[in-house]
Amino acid sequence: MDIRHLTPAYAVSPQITPEDVPALRAAGFAAVICNRPDAENPDGLRAADLRAAVEAAGMEFIENPLVPGAFTPENIAVQARVQDDTAGPVFAYCASGNRSSIAWAMTQAGRIPTEELIARAARWGYNLEPFRARLDDLAKR
Repeated sequence: MDIRHLTPAYAVSPQITPEDVPALRAAGFAAVICNRPDAENPDGLRAADLRAAVEAAGMEFIENPLVPGAFTPENIAVQARVQDDTAGPVFAYCASGNRSSIAWAMTQAGRIPTEELIARAARWGYNLEPFRARLDDLAKR
């Protein structure tokens, strides 16, 4: 597992397994957001499998599946709510971590300058440049 911190309170990674959960707990995460739709995963890596492991470790588990290119306002609202309401760091995962980083940037638009959002994700190899206009638009709201 490769934990990629976008902020001290929010990190992303590619797909995790139930065996990764103790390391997440040890790293101090309070909540885990699954941004990967179950249809992309084989048995053993579906949300229910991860939910059981995460909740057994004493963390909150949130399903917020993000379909590439089709993020909804509800998806972004869920991602924001978890970040705002969780007393402790939040960890989010998807296939590569990219969707989780895009969702984070959309929740932070207007709080953090667009250029910084793009730069933080780029440090981990995520290209948010195609979302610049949308991030700028969200920042105006």
